[in-house]
Amino acid sequence: MGQTMIDLTLKMTDNMPAHKLFQRPVIVPHYTHEKTIKDFELGTPNDRLSFATTFLGMVDHIGTHVDAFYHTNPNGDTVDNMPLDMFMGKSVCFDMRHIPDLGDIDVSDMEAAEEKAGVKVDGHIVLLCTGLHERHYPDVKVVWSNAGITADATNWLADRGSKLHGVEGPSTDKPSDNLFPNHRVCRDRGITHYEWLINLDQLIGKGEYQFFGPPLKIGDGSGSPVRAWAMVDD
Repeated sequence: MGQTMIDLTLKMTDNMPAHKLFQRPVIVPHYTHEKTIKDFELGTPNDRLSFATTFLGMVDHIGTHVDAFYHTNPNGDTVDNMPLDMFMGKSVCFDMRHIPDLGDIDVSDMEAAEEKAGVKVDGHIVLLCTGLHERHYPDVKVVWSNAGITADATNWLADRGSKLHGVEGPSTDKPSDNLFPNHRVCRDRGITHYEWLINLDQLIGKGEYQFFGPPLKIGDGSGSPVRAWAMVDD
């Protein structure tokens, strides 16, 4: 039996949508091939060498990213101090496509999805597919439409040893209020999450698989962009 890699990462682009509290990123050409071949005498006269670089100006919670414990807990670990092996491991995807925009994902939804997936959560990284990305991205409406995970549902995950969970869109909490129940329970229970994952529909019905989402080692980082992927059995 072979395995297939599924890329779960949103492409980072200039001025892409961001969470309601954060600035959009600036991702633009820095040095171009045209400029460097004109301004620098690299290589040989008969074989000039040009190069290109890109300028990135953004906060550490843009695109597909993971929150460090420090993001909501002033005494929590920054992303560079969190153990690398935390960001990979056994995972399951829950089908939450019945949850509407600005809806609540509650304990009953978790329990029904767990039974449907056929995987009992026991230390798993739990990813939640709501269909938000397919419905709205790249329209800025995506920033104002995501569902939220209730405090009870977040505790349900923590009670089952799930240190990480992940969602589509900019947040695990819905943008229509500022209560942030998921973030507050994550802070209190010592767990955290990924935001703005994509292609989660490709994981529904796959049972247990291996997830990988390593962060950059950003000194004192409150989070980090990640390249997230899953390895599923064929």
